[in-house]
Amino acid sequence: MQDYKRKGGAGAILATLAMLPAAGWAESNVTISGIMDAGVSYVSNQSGKSNLRADNGIGVPNILFIKGQEDLGGGTAAIFQLESQFNLSNGASLPGNNLIFGRQSLVGLRDNTWGTLTAGNQYEFMHDALLFGGFDSALNYGGYYTFRQGPFNALAVPNNPTGASDFDRLAGLARVANSVKYLSPEMGGVTLGGMYGLGEVAGDSSASRTVSLGGNYVNGAFGLGAAYTDARYASMSNGHDGIRNWGLGARYRIGDYKLNLLYTNTRNTLTKGEVNVYQAGVNWQMDVAWNLGISYEYMKGNAQLAHNYAHQGNATLQYWLSKRTDVYLQTVYQKAGGDNANTQAWINGLYGPGSASSTGSQAIFRIGMATRF
Repeated sequence: MQDYKRKGGAGAILATLAMLPAAGWAESNVTISGIMDAGVSYVSNQSGKSNLRADNGIGVPNILFIKGQEDLGGGTAAIFQLESQFNLSNGASLPGNNLIFGRQSLVGLRDNTWGTLTAGNQYEFMHDALLFGGFDSALNYGGYYTFRQGPFNALAVPNNPTGASDFDRLAGLARVANSVKYLSPEMGGVTLGGMYGLGEVAGDSSASRTVSLGGNYVNGAFGLGAAYTDARYASMSNGHDGIRNWGLGARYRIGDYKLNLLYTNTRNTLTKGEVNVYQAGVNWQMDVAWNLGISYEYMKGNAQLAHNYAHQGNATLQYWLSKRTDVYLQTVYQKAGGDNANTQAWINGLYGPGSASSTGSQAIFRIGMATRF
C-alpha cells in the first residue's frame, strides 16, 4: 500500500482500471465439465471369432467440455463452447483427426427474446432435435452400440469409419464445420432451429454445403421432434451430391416409465441407396438407484442396398452409485439378412478390419461404468 500512495494512491489504481476493456466488468463465468465411460465387452463374432474388448466411450462418450458466457446486459450474453473427445484407454483425441476440439468449437450470442446464434464446428439438428430431444433410446441407456450400423456399408457415407456408422447422424459422429446456427427461444412449448454450413467453393455456393432444420414441441410428459439435414460432400459429384437425412420422434412419460418412438430415413443422393429405421423403447425407473432400458429397432435398405435389413435389440440395467456415477450391464443382439446369402451383421461401434460378424448375427455383452463431473 505504501508504494501505491507514493505513486498517487487510489487515483493511480482507478486510472489503471479505467484502461481495461469495459466488458471486463460484466458478469461472466467459465465452467469445465466432462463425461467418461469405461468397461469390458464380449463380442460373440468378429470375422468368425469371439473377442474380449476394453471398449470405452460406449455408455456415454468421453468428452471434456469447456463452456463460458459473458453477460452483456439486457438479457443478452456472449457464449462459447469447446468439446474434446478422447479415447480413455490411451488419451488419444477422437474421432482420430488429432483435432484438440474436434467434437465442437463454437462462439455466439444468446438472447432471452431473440434466441441463440452461433458459428463454428457444430452439431446439426438430427443430433440436437432428435437425440437431445429424448427420442432415441441411445441417449438414456443404450449408448453407442445402440446407434445405427448394420449391413449397409454400400451407403458409402464419406469420411465415415465404416461407410455406415451412425448413418442417420443422431450420435453426432459428423459435425458441420464452417457453420452458422440459429435456435429460437421456447414459445408455447415450441423451439425451432436452422443451420447452414458453408461449402466455401469459389464460384459455386451450393457445392459442399450443409442445410439442417429442426423443431421440438414439449407439453408436460409429452414431446415431439422433427429434423432434416442435407449434407453435400466434395467427393460426390464435385460437391453437388451427398447424404440426406430426416426423422421424426415422439416420447411420453407414464409414472416410472418413459416411452419413445423414432423414425429416420437416410438417402445417398448420388447412388439412391436408402435405409429406413424404426425404433421403439421403454425406460423403467425401478427405484431411486435401479433403471432398466429395453429397445428394439428395425433397419431396412432399398434395392440399391440389396434389400439388406437388420433387427436389433438392446437391454441395459443400470445401478446408480450417486447422481453422477452408474455401473451397468448391457446386452445387444443384431440379426441381419437380405438378398445376398452372406449378409453380415455389424453392430455400431465395432471398427477396424474384421469387425463385422462372419454370419448374419452378432451379440455383445458388456459391463461398464460411467461418471460425470
